[in-house]
Amino acid sequence: MTRTATSLPASSASDKPCIRVAIVDDHAMMREGLRLFIDQTGYMRCIWLAGDAAEAVRMVGENAPDVLIVDLTLPDRSGLELMKDLRQLCPQMPMLAVSMHDEKLYAQRALKAGARGYVMKSSPHKVLAGAIRRVLAGGIAVSDEMSDDILKTFVTGAPAATSTKDGISELSDREFEVFRLIGAGRNTGTIAEALRISAKTVDVHKLNIRTKLGLKDGNDLTYFAIRWVEGQKNR
Repeated sequence: MTRTATSLPASSASDKPCIRVAIVDDHAMMREGLRLFIDQTGYMRCIWLAGDAAEAVRMVGENAPDVLIVDLTLPDRSGLELMKDLRQLCPQMPMLAVSMHDEKLYAQRALKAGARGYVMKSSPHKVLAGAIRRVLAGGIAVSDEMSDDILKTFVTGAPAATSTKDGISELSDREFEVFRLIGAGRNTGTIAEALRISAKTVDVHKLNIRTKLGLKDGNDLTYFAIRWVEGQKNR
């Protein structure tokens, strides 16, 4: 197996206490960009990088960081599933989800999986830095809109304003990933390859999705998924 994790040497430039951060992202340029930003802050240091979930689990077991940054789209399994596993392995370790996916679609799923915050990859570096400090201090780092939404849901018990009202929120994390890929035009074979599961398992997920969404057949599911994904792009 190709090693994707990289341990980084400790900086000798300063003996000041610093926040030890690790990064899990499958894109090398993104990993390096985040590492450079973190190391240049003067109060944070990146201690290792990983490009997939398996390496991340191994590295956390060897050298758990103060804060772990996790991309939600990884080659061997989803970041949501990784965070669920790491919550069991290292329950006190703060995790921060960083993704290109819209916060309103994934933030609450990420928080339920074990993340303490969610930052869009398009956000300025200062937002990421603030989120790292906040989750390390025990807080939750999401946008003001999402924070208000979560608070209202907690107080009133009503569905979150940023959650979907078309049944999508009823899907499990894996079902949601399958649904999103259907909407992106993927067939069963390519979905199975992308998620590292069998075609038979994809078909089971499709059946469960149709049942939860009240769709009668595969054509209805494909049409609904494509329209839904296109609708999210236009928001």
